Amino acid sequence: MATLPGSRVVALTLLCGKTGSATLYPAQQYPVRLYPARASPLNPASGGCSLKRCRSTSSLSGYSELARERSKTVTSFYNQSAIDAAAEKASVRLTPTTMLYSGKTPDGSHNLRSAKYLYNELPVRIAHRIKGFRSLPFIIGCNPTILQVHELYIRAFQMLSDFPPITDSKTETQYCKMIRQLLDDHKDVVTMLAEGFRECRKYVQDESLIRSFLDNTLTSRLGIRMLATHHLTLYENNPDFVGIICTRLSPKKIIEKWVDFARRLCEHQYGNSPRVRINGHVAARYPYIPMPLDYILPELLKNAMRATMESHLDTPYNVPDIVVTIANNDIDFIIRISDRGGGIPHQIIDKVTDYHFTTAEESSQDSAMNSFYGHTVNSGPHSGPMHGFGFGLPTSRAYAEYLGGSLSIQSMQGIGTDVYLQLKHIDGKEESFRI
Repeated sequence: MATLPGSRVVALTLLCGKTGSATLYPAQQYPVRLYPARASPLNPASGGCSLKRCRSTSSLSGYSELARERSKTVTSFYNQSAIDAAAEKASVRLTPTTMLYSGKTPDGSHNLRSAKYLYNELPVRIAHRIKGFRSLPFIIGCNPTILQVHELYIRAFQMLSDFPPITDSKTETQYCKMIRQLLDDHKDVVTMLAEGFRECRKYVQDESLIRSFLDNTLTSRLGIRMLATHHLTLYENNPDFVGIICTRLSPKKIIEKWVDFARRLCEHQYGNSPRVRINGHVAARYPYIPMPLDYILPELLKNAMRATMESHLDTPYNVPDIVVTIANNDIDFIIRISDRGGGIPHQIIDKVTDYHFTTAEESSQDSAMNSFYGHTVNSGPHSGPMHGFGFGLPTSRAYAEYLGGSLSIQSMQGIGTDVYLQLKHIDGKEESFRI
């Protein structure tokens, strides 16, 4: 077998299952699902069933289209030079201030300028992530779900690299169409990674390696989605918005939006929900990007409401309020969420921001809430549930740190928990974060 640049020859594929059993296959190129020589590629969802047996006659046309796409993916995998060259380049990260004040031009030239930046930047960032997948331990990299995400990134790199140079509004419009398609293709990546790593969890020996991989992958995904969505929304004429940046964001209003959302979920599960009081600098307004807050705030509020209801099951219609406090200054802003849900036990306080650590198993009522919550979030524009897999708090922490801030937890065992979300202003006195 020829040795191909950047690839690894492996002796077996270990498909992680609930029982811990292994299915062995002959040696082939990793990743296995991209290997073209197999006459009947395995369908991981069917536990080893071939596509020939599993598909119906009506799906033949769809399969031929899929095969054409896969052939492109396989070609890109074996042609390593482009991916390796892109992975060696450093990404060019922009400050939100640059994105804000480059703004919109009357002649529309900002759209072409923004598209050319993405044209050069996105393949580099995608290549970095492909390199990250290849650095995973073998037993994790062979998991079918993780392989599927790996393949999504390779396919994205192929599509982005094959696109012709952007020279006019016509090619820029076609580029926007492709970007929308890629955003939709990758909308479930967080869930897929959570499922894949949960299946492989018992084989993980180095937690720090996995934490580093997930932090980098998830924050890179957030950055890519913010840049791509910013470009697409530059076409929209939204008051108080320049792309994804709200020039007069009200933290109180965005908190109220997610409080209403979380309360509906809580009432669906428990029949009642805690009241939420918002105090502090409630009149504050400043430029900021709502998108990361739309990921983080629902998770923090959902956790606070669940803790409150679970610790007052005997009096579900007489529960203490949750208090959200906003503090704003010329460097950063802080959102504190205080509940009276009994606090976090001493023995697990240091684990709550670890990936896949969840207290959901302690509650027989929580599975339905997680399912309903995940379905609702998935239907939104930003995708990606962070819930039900023990991904919520660690992902929120990673996002906050990526945005130049922090997420810290103070627990008073027996009383409740205070969660502090601190984020830097994009036009504050100190240097802002870069996307």
